[in-house]
Amino acid sequence: MSADIQFAAFSGDTTTDALRSKAHLAAATLRLGSLLAFAFILIVFSLTAPYFLTIGNIGNVLGQSAIAGVLAIGLTIVLIAGGANVVTGGIDLSLAANMGLSAALYASLIQLGYGDQAAAAGAILTGLAIGAVNAAAVVLAGIVPLLATLAVMNVVAGLELVLTQNTVVPASTDFLTAISTSDGFGVPILAYILIGFTAIAAAIVQYTPLGLRLYAVGEFPDAARAAGLPLKRLLAGAFITSGLCGGLAGILSVSYLSGSTTGSGEMLLPVVVTALLGSVFSRRLVPTVTGTLISALFVGFLSNGFQLLNLPSTLVSGVQGLLILIVVSATTLLRKREI
Repeated sequence: MSADIQFAAFSGDTTTDALRSKAHLAAATLRLGSLLAFAFILIVFSLTAPYFLTIGNIGNVLGQSAIAGVLAIGLTIVLIAGGANVVTGGIDLSLAANMGLSAALYASLIQLGYGDQAAAAGAILTGLAIGAVNAAAVVLAGIVPLLATLAVMNVVAGLELVLTQNTVVPASTDFLTAISTSDGFGVPILAYILIGFTAIAAAIVQYTPLGLRLYAVGEFPDAARAAGLPLKRLLAGAFITSGLCGGLAGILSVSYLSGSTTGSGEMLLPVVVTALLGSVFSRRLVPTVTGTLISALFVGFLSNGFQLLNLPSTLVSGVQGLLILIVVSATTLLRKREI
């Protein structure tokens, strides 16, 4: 090899290393900036919003975050397996409607005299069925996940309206009361459920061969296919797992609200924000379950602070939409720089 070719190769390697280092530095800066922003917002709300740092309010935020957190973890798994590109990759827009229908079925079965076991089984099976429909539409029919889950969302929302006649279905049992109460320190049982569910999901997704395969399918589909991984089966499993999360969130919603709710669609934006924002709290700007937990708490405290300051809900939705725009833009640009 001539000296010129050696110099060119060395220069190319040096340039590539320099670009990669800059991309890693930018990612670290974005992650650190997000954590500092989280801390700053907590400080501002603690100084301006009454009762923000009281045990009762913190417990309330933890309880509210449990439902959105479980849904966001389901969406995170879809993002991991399908790819973080929300247009062509993994996305599940039916999660909030899934929760609404699962909650409505649970409450309706309780009203009909069935026990908690039958009602819980009905809610979970409903979530799994919705996840299976999404999987079939995406994997078998080849429909883009954004369109497939949007269509399923509207169908599921319509089924909920038919089942409940657009009314709240009350439900009260000893089991629902037990998981909606708080412990002696004022921490809701729902918060412990969220932490336990996050630990199980993180252990599976981030520390097992199955989780590594999900990441491989989402980030490097060509390499995963060449390695013989069952891409369609893993992607279908991710959507079915997401559906399971919708069913579980429906049960938690019934316990928290003492019945079903007609406004489940309003949960979609916070769930999407939580799942997308969770990638900012990871080292490589990829979706992680632990990052989603941090993001769920961030979004929960943000919404709670706005409520305590009596700011309009439209402003909260606007801030959440802005967060989606910033996170998607920043992570997309940084990944391009890494590539």
